[in-house]
Amino acid sequence: MERRNLLKGAVAAATVTAAAPAISQNAAARTLRFVPQANLANFDPIWGTQYVVRNAAAAVWDTLYGVDENLVPQRQMVEGETVSSDGLTWEFRLRPGLIFHDGTPVLAKDVVASINRWAPRDPMGQMLRAIQDELVAVDDRNFRWKLKRPYPKMKYALGKCGTPCCFIMPERIAATAGNSMISEYVGSGPMTFKRDEWVPGARAVFEKFGRYTPREGAASWLAGGKRILVDRLEWVVMPDPATAANALQAGEVDWWESPISDLVPLLRRNRNILVDIADPLGNIGSFRMNHLHAPFNNLKVRQAVMMALSQEDYMRAVVGSDTALWSVLGGFFTPGTSSYSEAGGEVMKRSNMEGAKRLLAESGYANEPVTCLVGQDQPLLKPMGDVTADLLRRLGMNVDFVATDWGTVGQRRAVRNPPGQGGWSMFHTWHAGADCVNPAGYNAVRANGDGAWFGWPSVPAVEAGVAEWFDAPTAETEKAAIDKINRAAVENVVYAPTGFFKSYQAWRRNVSGVVKGPLPFFWGVSKT
Repeated sequence: MERRNLLKGAVAAATVTAAAPAISQNAAARTLRFVPQANLANFDPIWGTQYVVRNAAAAVWDTLYGVDENLVPQRQMVEGETVSSDGLTWEFRLRPGLIFHDGTPVLAKDVVASINRWAPRDPMGQMLRAIQDELVAVDDRNFRWKLKRPYPKMKYALGKCGTPCCFIMPERIAATAGNSMISEYVGSGPMTFKRDEWVPGARAVFEKFGRYTPREGAASWLAGGKRILVDRLEWVVMPDPATAANALQAGEVDWWESPISDLVPLLRRNRNILVDIADPLGNIGSFRMNHLHAPFNNLKVRQAVMMALSQEDYMRAVVGSDTALWSVLGGFFTPGTSSYSEAGGEVMKRSNMEGAKRLLAESGYANEPVTCLVGQDQPLLKPMGDVTADLLRRLGMNVDFVATDWGTVGQRRAVRNPPGQGGWSMFHTWHAGADCVNPAGYNAVRANGDGAWFGWPSVPAVEAGVAEWFDAPTAETEKAAIDKINRAAVENVVYAPTGFFKSYQAWRRNVSGVVKGPLPFFWGVSKT
């Protein structure tokens, strides 16, 4: 309650530092002002996996397929495809009239180059590369992908919303090495990126691309007709929730991606504001550990942290006391879906600090610093970091708390050096429930060593379960594989879930077309 009252007071006193300049009423109606979850510190959707980058990239770059609200991949840039009877050869044909933002046509060679840049950075892409025979442009609109064994989930791989997405770029840009960031932002999607107006830490600007040709039909998540109904989209960075709430109430911004739950009652009392759950599939909080270096290269140390961790403490800090918005997890997959499993997960559901201290002592932990990267500009992550600092100190660990911004976390977590040499021990993030419904697009649960997500866990039992799931012929065998993955991920602590939670979004009543989903979809959104 003290935190809530403090925030209310801050809202009353806040001044909006990013107020819009005076513009005509008609121009204002054609400009949508959006407060994103975090600063857009970089804009390369393949180099990293930050959701804020993916969210912006989805407006600028298009994909070959796109998952709809039922998580079913639909054709997007692809006009059609054929698959050989043995499942080894895929032939794809692009839609006519696809244009990049520099006016050049989208060609099959651009698609091949884009896939080649994406695949090494993505778990499903890595699987495809491992069984690839050839990937070639046949002519301007057709490309062929020949495999050494069938891959039935090809469309899902090319159309998933989990990061990194397979966004299509011009060949010259896609030729940028995957470990280097692109410096040119020529897209294939419905909006252009105004690089000359980009001020990291303050704002990013996008404009409608008039030559974009939407698919027929209604939009559904990343699928269907992506029709942009405004001329201009301005992302206004407001790390302080009180400032964002004040700006929304004053009409200085139109849509806030992630209002904190403490401020939702205040927003709901304003008749000009609508508030709703952002995504029914929710999110899974994550305590992500570095498996390469001490102390978390020691399995018993990781197990001690999982044993000590109280998901309830994290969820109350992040979401509050409303238990309708959060729950404790016994597994890694999205609750309420057919994939959810608690196999081996009893240890996750209740804290055992005394047992954890004994396990830490058995591990031989030598008081190595635990370098914790905590994004202070993320309302979801700052409280997680505060809980973690207290948890690790009570457990008896040496905490090196690095309070920084989310953009810096995104860059530093890719560093594989030891913590004392620019590396890290742990960071907090969250995974959208849409990404965690099965192993296909769930990069955070994968444990294939150098090919794994940040932290680089190597757990053959997890990977064996993933392989079994991909090969499973029935729902029953899929579920058995999920149980195997969950049990191995718990036993080896691929990462430590901090709980399941749903979050809100809020927008002005004169804005229409806002839908629920794992990211903000700007197509179909209008303003009066």
